[in-house]
Amino acid sequence: QVQLVESGGGLVQAGGSLRLSCAASGCSFTSYAMGWFRQAPGKERAFVATISWNGGSTYYADSVRDRFTISRDNAKNTVYLRMNSLKPEDTAVYYCAAPTTLYGTVRPNEYTYWGQGTQVTVSS
Repeated sequence: QVQLVESGGGLVQAGGSLRLSCAASGCSFTSYAMGWFRQAPGKERAFVATISWNGGSTYYADSVRDRFTISRDNAKNTVYLRMNSLKPEDTAVYYCAAPTTLYGTVRPNEYTYWGQGTQVTVSS
C-alpha cells in the first residue's frame, strides 16, 4: 500500500522560506512522477509543481515559478518542495501526490496517491 507523508509546514513571515518533504513507502518510488498541490480555504485544489521519475523534468505553476523548487532523492524515497520568497497568498494546505506514470501533469484527478497534507501559513 502506497503511503505519502508530508512534513515541514509551519508559520513563516512573508519573504521567508520553508522546505516541505514527502516520504513515500510501499511503492517503487522510481516508477512514479511526483507532484505538489495546494488548497486554500474555500478554493479548489491547485497544481504547484511536478517532477518526473528521475528528476530530469520539472514543471511549475506560473504563480510559483522562480520562487519554488521541486526535487527528489530516489535513494531516500523522498520528494521536496523548497519555497522561497513566500507570500500570504501561498497560505494553504500542501499535498504531495503520485500518479502511476513516469511524468506528472497539472490535473489532480490524474494522481492516484495522496498524502494527508501539511499546513503552510504565511503572515504579512
